[in-house]
Amino acid sequence: MASSPSYVRDMKQERKTQLARGEGEDNRKRKKARREATKLGMVKPKDGKDLDHKIPLSKGGGNTPANFRVQTPSQNRSFARTSSGAVKKP
Repeated sequence: MASSPSYVRDMKQERKTQLARGEGEDNRKRKKARREATKLGMVKPKDGKDLDHKIPLSKGGGNTPANFRVQTPSQNRSFARTSSGAVKKP
C-alpha cells in the first residue's frame, strides 16, 4: 500500500529500531573487511569485484584476510538452488 503524500519517514527512529534488533552488525563487519582488503591490495576501490567470505559471517566465519576471496558479482550473488527454490547445501 502506498504512503500518503504528506508521510515523512522517521529515520532516527528506524535506525534506533534497527540497532535494538541487532541488525547492521554484519554489514559493518563486511565494510571493514572491504577496507582491509583494499589496504592489502586484494581489491581496488570501485573495481566491480565482490569481496566474499569463504565461510559466511552468518555461519560463524571470521573477518580475517584468510577468510576473504575476490569474486565477480555473478559468482558471489548467485547460489545453486533446488527445484523448489531452496538453496542447495554443499
